[in-house]
Amino acid sequence: MSRISRLDRSQVTPEIAALYDKAFAQRGNVPNMFRVMAHRPEIFSTMQAHFAAVLSTGTVSTKLKELIIVRTSQVNVTPYCLASHTLLAKGHGWTADQLAHLADWPQREDFTPAEKAALRLAETVTRDAHTVSDEQFAELRSFYSEGEVVELLCAIGLFNYFNRFNNALQMEPTKPGEGGCAAPEKAAAR
Repeated sequence: MSRISRLDRSQVTPEIAALYDKAFAQRGNVPNMFRVMAHRPEIFSTMQAHFAAVLSTGTVSTKLKELIIVRTSQVNVTPYCLASHTLLAKGHGWTADQLAHLADWPQREDFTPAEKAALRLAETVTRDAHTVSDEQFAELRSFYSEGEVVELLCAIGLFNYFNRFNNALQMEPTKPGEGGCAAPEKAAAR
């Protein structure tokens, strides 16, 4: 059980309730992490905006971002993030075999050199960002523009933050339908 309570829709402001509704519409649940973070609405709302910007903008595909998110979460041993982002990665076309054996990416032939460079970056930054060598950075730049490197690093950094937050709080994976509640006016109409 999470070390901090999860706020239900009835316990949050209308602005935060709207973010809950949006998450539920997109995902079929309101992630437990969101419901815990809602204890600080200003942090929750800006986190939501940052999350959307990192995952949904730029020129790096969401598919690749989800792959490096899964690898970051594997390195950090974060069951909470792995539960949702493994499913999301599969939905973007990564296979169960690729994700289950992602630690073996250097030897696998089903990842492109560009994907391997991104996976190497995820591992290096997650373990010790000071060890990104000039050679590694040059390899990365051979595949990605400066803006794309920023995107990759933002996804890796964001999930290192989320991984640590969720691991410290012993966050339980969110179940389908969890955290959802019809808006009061919709509930009254039933």
